[in-house]
Amino acid sequence: MTSAVSWIKADETAKGALLRILTERPFLLLPPPLHRLPFRVGNTVEIVGPSPSAKTLILTQAAINCILPKEWKGVQYGGLERAVMFIDLDCRFDVSSFSKALERRIVGDNGLRSSVKGNENGYDKDLFVECLKRFLYIRCYNSFEFLATLKTLHSRLQNEKEKQGSSVYMLMIDSIGAFYWMDRAFPSSSTVNNRKGLSLQTVVGAAVQEIQRILLAHPMLVLATKSAAFGDKQSTTEAIRKKSDGKMFNSRGPQNLPYRDFMPAVWQSFVSHRILLRASDGERTLQNHPTFSTEWLLPPLKFSDHFTVDEDGLLVTL
Repeated sequence: MTSAVSWIKADETAKGALLRILTERPFLLLPPPLHRLPFRVGNTVEIVGPSPSAKTLILTQAAINCILPKEWKGVQYGGLERAVMFIDLDCRFDVSSFSKALERRIVGDNGLRSSVKGNENGYDKDLFVECLKRFLYIRCYNSFEFLATLKTLHSRLQNEKEKQGSSVYMLMIDSIGAFYWMDRAFPSSSTVNNRKGLSLQTVVGAAVQEIQRILLAHPMLVLATKSAAFGDKQSTTEAIRKKSDGKMFNSRGPQNLPYRDFMPAVWQSFVSHRILLRASDGERTLQNHPTFSTEWLLPPLKFSDHFTVDEDGLLVTL
């Protein structure tokens, strides 16, 4: 009886528990257009939109904000000074553009002219190198490589934690549906030694299971991009097959149709937040640059933001 009473006896107050939780897993505000909601490690944020709609750029800006320090040599950068694991499934990530974006951010916070435009000594190269050390990049060319990466990610994350003295804070997956058509081609009815056959559902289910296991040992905020599909099943198929077709940005095109999710239910239930990017009407432009609007689908929010990408590749809110 005494042991039972001691087991249920409170060892901290509700206030103390709340302070401990908020300290261990504080809320995080991401750069626009993800700034409307606070996030915490364990959340999975899905960024959905046609191609192009600056989905990878949004990941890039969030990554730069994470790897930058809060302060460096008396200059305030407002970063988190934490590592980012970036898994590229689209295989089109431009490391050079990422480096230039990081450089512009360092230069901008210093109030100096961009070295990209000729001032090679206009930024702190030591800071630049330290930030790049926190950006961990992996490229996968098919679902087998993706699953193999997830299987071995625990040891790599542990090694990075020991090397850098802090754990990886964000897991980014660029184009989670990149292998959709290849995985759909698997014969779903095939079985080997009483094991489930390969199919889109089993592959995505295995990926979700591995990510969940990783998050138990290494709590992180997950950010994933995905190509958008609109309308009924037939138009969804066409949208996925021809996601680069310019018709998607016509004001009468499928971007005005209802959004349709083509990923298996196991992935949809894993996502905690979802934001949809759409091309704005042709009338809304900024210096001949296309503009995009946002819509929060999960949780559903009533307001919408607008943004564009300037000639320097920077996302500008309107």
